[in-house]
Amino acid sequence: MIDLTIHEDRLERAVQRARERNIIIPTFKQMRHPELIPDKIKRQLDDVGLWDLNPLNLFRITWHNQPVEKGGEFGGINYLELPPALTGVEARIVLLIGKWFPTGAHKVGAAFGCLVPRLVTGQFDPTTQKAVWPSTGNYCRGGAYDSNLLACESIAILPEGMSQERFDWLASVAGETIKTPGSESNVKEIFDKCWELRRSGEDLMIFNQFEEFGNYLWHHEVTGPAIEEVLQQVMGPGDMYRGVALTTGSAGTIACGDYLKRQYPTSKIIASEALQCPTLLNNGFGSHRIEGIGDKHVPWIHNVKNTDMVVAIDDAATMSLIRLFNEPAGSEYLVSQGVPSELASQLPLLGISGIANLLSAIKFAKYYELTGNDVVATLSTDSMDLYQSRLRELEEAEGPFGQVEAAVAYNRYLQGESTDNLLELSYQDRKRIHNLKYYTWVEQQGKTYEEIQAQWYDDSYWTSIPDKTDEIDSLIEAFNARVGLL
Repeated sequence: MIDLTIHEDRLERAVQRARERNIIIPTFKQMRHPELIPDKIKRQLDDVGLWDLNPLNLFRITWHNQPVEKGGEFGGINYLELPPALTGVEARIVLLIGKWFPTGAHKVGAAFGCLVPRLVTGQFDPTTQKAVWPSTGNYCRGGAYDSNLLACESIAILPEGMSQERFDWLASVAGETIKTPGSESNVKEIFDKCWELRRSGEDLMIFNQFEEFGNYLWHHEVTGPAIEEVLQQVMGPGDMYRGVALTTGSAGTIACGDYLKRQYPTSKIIASEALQCPTLLNNGFGSHRIEGIGDKHVPWIHNVKNTDMVVAIDDAATMSLIRLFNEPAGSEYLVSQGVPSELASQLPLLGISGIANLLSAIKFAKYYELTGNDVVATLSTDSMDLYQSRLRELEEAEGPFGQVEAAVAYNRYLQGESTDNLLELSYQDRKRIHNLKYYTWVEQQGKTYEEIQAQWYDDSYWTSIPDKTDEIDSLIEAFNARVGLL
């Protein structure tokens, strides 16, 4: 699943490239515990902007960044605790903030987990190969960014219907950007483009987030412990962590739930998707506007057997709430309903999929009738900085957003969120969803029948993935030693 075979000839070329470009690679331990980062590197970061194309920013692939645009140091996890006045539920919902990663989204971590093991083993040669990043949005941005910092050529692939901000930024970072037909739900078209590139004969390596276990590994080993750290900070005597609710997308982020279940065995994992494309809920299909959660298939790296609930979120809710959280009239109305003004001013930290995650957490809390001693975790993978064009489009299509519109959005989609379009998964429900993998991954993408069976029947299949972390860290340390910059 994560091959760590060494290719010495290519590894030597990668080491030489890193030496020429002043590249030092962080370990997973350092991303999880940035206090382990050498002081020499911390001092150099004082003059580096969060989005700068500087190899030092590899050390900012962590949940611990200080929330500033330049020169930030490391501290606690950035998160919000959302009160009942906002959510309509008594349960304490804590939401980690992804804006303070380089590129403004946590996908730089997933891309790191896919690329770096190949780089430090010599499987990927940055002097001859191109890194291909198929995505519905932030992953290809993270991949292009990481490639730039690691001196690798990159190709970003994403649907033509994604927000203009993505394309504008990629133009200055990725070596090449390929637009495929459709939008969020058109993942098959991305896969088809990957096969076209494979057949082209060009020397490249495709890092498909939907099947790359480096994506799963990074979130299991970095995002999971980050949530655990927040839980330890906010939970008091008598409090209980109940579960994590996340849109599946590539199913990388939801791997944090596997980590958290090891620490909190009674906790649950809630997977959500768009109501307009309810693949997990009822084998459905369609198109939707919750950017960044491509679907119509079950990702290869989704541990479905460990998933407890599926919910579907109406994209009308997310699009209405981005206006509520970002328009002046929306903030004013929220404050009038008892939401603290400081919190109201921070709600633009939730991007579109972050709002879907929040609604998923609310559905989960309502279904299980959770109380004020129950804690639910979720996160915002990015912020509205990446979707300002969507706000402009909504204003053009729907007109101004005033107090009436704010009241409707708040009462219908927050206070009025219900437990419809929700399924508590039985063993057979899980197996039904897992079986959907066959049609995409075995029939179309070349996976084997034996491996899809192992994913379901062999528990060690999933537990063996995190065991690779120490070995990868040792390879990173050996790579840095050969480069000689430390």
